[in-house]
Amino acid sequence: MRRTLSLLAFLLAAPALAHGPTPIKVDETIVIAADPKAVWAVAGKFDGLAAWHPDVQSVKATGGDAAGAEREVTLKKGGVLKEGLDEYDAAAHKLGWRMSDPNLDAMPASSYSLSFSVELAAGGGSQVKWYGRLYRGDTSNEPPDNLNDDAARTAMAAYLHNGLEGLKKKVEGK
Repeated sequence: MRRTLSLLAFLLAAPALAHGPTPIKVDETIVIAADPKAVWAVAGKFDGLAAWHPDVQSVKATGGDAAGAEREVTLKKGGVLKEGLDEYDAAAHKLGWRMSDPNLDAMPASSYSLSFSVELAAGGGSQVKWYGRLYRGDTSNEPPDNLNDDAARTAMAAYLHNGLEGLKKKVEGK
């Protein structure tokens, strides 16, 4: 009986020991002193990221703003992010895309999907939301520090935050 209970306890605990990474959520928001249409005019093009994101050197894109469009985002620090457009809704001021091909030197994430939206802020101006769901760069049970959950979260949060700050400066002319 004791042996059976021990075996049962081990079998019940085994799945908990073997689980992989869980999704990481990163959400950034900023208020910009401009009408949502004015903000969207700057930020609403899938190929336009380099015009306002301070971490982006250049963007090469194909497919325009249609679902299925692809882009390569070259970062100033080095590395390229390959992304595919999943959703584009100009009327609602929303777009969403995902990583197409991991580049762990550019972003310590094995995959991500990001959504970007511009809406009217409660006190006037625009509220811009940029949020993502991602998985760490190394999805094994014991990733190295540079590819773990904290590294992925920190890198993506900085990328989104810097982008929103850059957008604010671009739109507000500061």
